[in-house]
Amino acid sequence: MTREEKSQVIQDLTAQLADTSTIYLADISGLDAATTSNLRRACFKANVQLAVVKNTLLSKAMEASDKDFGELPDVLKGNTSMLIAEAANAPAKVIKEFRKKSDKPLLKGAYVEEAVYVGDDQLDALVNIKSREELIGDIITLLQSPAKNVVSALQSGGGKLSGILKTLSEK
Repeated sequence: MTREEKSQVIQDLTAQLADTSTIYLADISGLDAATTSNLRRACFKANVQLAVVKNTLLSKAMEASDKDFGELPDVLKGNTSMLIAEAANAPAKVIKEFRKKSDKPLLKGAYVEEAVYVGDDQLDALVNIKSREELIGDIITLLQSPAKNVVSALQSGGGKLSGILKTLSEK
């Protein structure tokens, strides 16, 4: 690879890092062609981009980026694949589901909404992260709950009041 090609790849990676808020780094070394193809299919279905990257080029792209990747450049050793998605927990779900059949991919680290996760032991925490849409739905449900309680109390209270008045008028 020439210097110009490397420079172009670094620029492309830097632009990609700037455009997304969810980046996972995984180790998929040791997977045969068929298993790798199945992983790529699973990623495609979950709307996750999977790309194998050179560690030094990704490290330079992280340095050139405006974002603070914390300890992520330190995990760039060995075979590295980058998973990018809109939903914060989508790559973690793909990895967890795929590991039911295989011991790979191993999670090296992740950058999710300015938070850095390092190590394969963080996978369960990443799976449980709620997406933006799920959080908005939870907030709307919480906001609707008190209004529903007030309306139902008024409706039941009105029924009780009219029942008491009816009983008193009959006496």
